[in-house]
Amino acid sequence: MTNTEINCAVDCVDGCILGDRCPNQEYVEEASQFINETSLDKMLEIAEIARRKKLTEPPKWVIPDDF
Repeated sequence: MTNTEINCAVDCVDGCILGDRCPNQEYVEEASQFINETSLDKMLEIAEIARRKKLTEPPKWVIPDDF
């Protein structure tokens, strides 16, 4: 299985299946640093701000081509 055949959002839900060959390896250190340095309360605050922003955005309509 090559890197181009992997959909990380689906295949790696229970953990990375590529290990050292993972194309997203560069983000591991950054994510680990964020988790270690950010309190859970701050993470929840960030999530709530993102949720409110999403709720206040106007709806995005998708019109099919074969309408």
